[in-house]
Amino acid sequence: MKVLVVGSGGREHALIWKLSQSPLVEKIYCAPGNGGTVAIAKNLNISVDKIKILADFAEGEGIELTVVGPEAPLVAGIVDLFEKRGLKIFGPRKEAAQMEGSKSFAKNIMQKYDIPTGFAKIFTDHKKAVNYIENHEVPLVIKADGLAAGKGVFISESKEEAKKALDYCFVNKRFGSAGDKVIIEEYLEGEEVSLLVFTDGETVLPMVPAQDYKRIYDGDLGPNTGGMGSYSPVPTVTEEIYNEIVEKALKSTIEGLKNEGIEYRGVLYGGIILTKDGPKVLEFNCRFGDPETQAILPRLESDLAEIMLAVAERRLANYGELKWSPKNCVTVVLASSGYPGKYEEGFEIKGIEGANLKNGVVVFQAGTVREGEGVVTAGGRVLNVSALGNDFKEARERVYEAIKEIDFNGMYYRKDIALRAVKSQSGVGSRK
Repeated sequence: MKVLVVGSGGREHALIWKLSQSPLVEKIYCAPGNGGTVAIAKNLNISVDKIKILADFAEGEGIELTVVGPEAPLVAGIVDLFEKRGLKIFGPRKEAAQMEGSKSFAKNIMQKYDIPTGFAKIFTDHKKAVNYIENHEVPLVIKADGLAAGKGVFISESKEEAKKALDYCFVNKRFGSAGDKVIIEEYLEGEEVSLLVFTDGETVLPMVPAQDYKRIYDGDLGPNTGGMGSYSPVPTVTEEIYNEIVEKALKSTIEGLKNEGIEYRGVLYGGIILTKDGPKVLEFNCRFGDPETQAILPRLESDLAEIMLAVAERRLANYGELKWSPKNCVTVVLASSGYPGKYEEGFEIKGIEGANLKNGVVVFQAGTVREGEGVVTAGGRVLNVSALGNDFKEARERVYEAIKEIDFNGMYYRKDIALRAVKSQSGVGSRK
């Protein structure tokens, strides 16, 4: 069958890489794609926000399955449009995508259906939000309600920091209309875990857990990014904790949405924090995580195209169990100097081929474009280097050895990805 993947990042390269392994898939298109996707798919000069043009292409080309990578087209209603035209697509409809598109919507669902989460208040008035901060202890978490490219969350250690975050949203309009509504949450302490599930609105198939690194610098210092690395599984997530997250956070949410008359199909991503009082939801996303996908998919032994078709056709109950490699996977993001702030583009990237030849290694391209016979930088997060190993020590060694092969001007990466997993690994929680 012909498949269209929407997006241009490392996540989309990983999805295409995995879909290309399916005997069901004959040809893959990617809109707009990057310098890596062009090797296994036909890149299209269509941006992710041009959902009508994407639908026109899918209809005209006879695309049998469209897979949406980023959240913005989902929140904009790409699934609704495709389904109106009778086109098969993997992802939640616009109403269901509010689980990421509106943090207040998601928080209200969680509170209504007793999903374990932190206490929060929602504000549309700047002065009332400031008054709330004045009367509450810090730290507090300030969140812009809408999509903010992963940069709309502020952990405020002081009341001054919290007020500054409110100014970003209400006064400076840094996030546009996404910051017209703000959520102020209690700060929760604990280890963060990402747990994603496939669902057709009825059946839920959970994936293996992963953990990502949001801060730019080693030791979890510096500003938040889209993610600087990831690993899977997570040794601290025991069977008991895993089942609790699946049942109380993810299945309960999908059931709650169903009670609201909202069918959720696609991937539901739970950003979970393991507190002393048990797992609690920090956030939901309506798509695959990035870079978690690059650490999860190398471990998936099931046919991804089959799973996605079963979701799109509402027959996931007949699919069976997901099969996973027992190996561990580590992903390290190679970023442009200056990211997540200003950075330069257009630098030649050397050594991708050599890195890909290393045992157990695959390099997923993100912020890249083809230039002649080579590839140049075209984004903040440029490459994702993933490696499988029999344990985290081996996977880490393979990743960092492969990175030595790669070079581009200003290349930056964290040196501590999965180090905590190496230290804590004892075999517990390594789900197969």
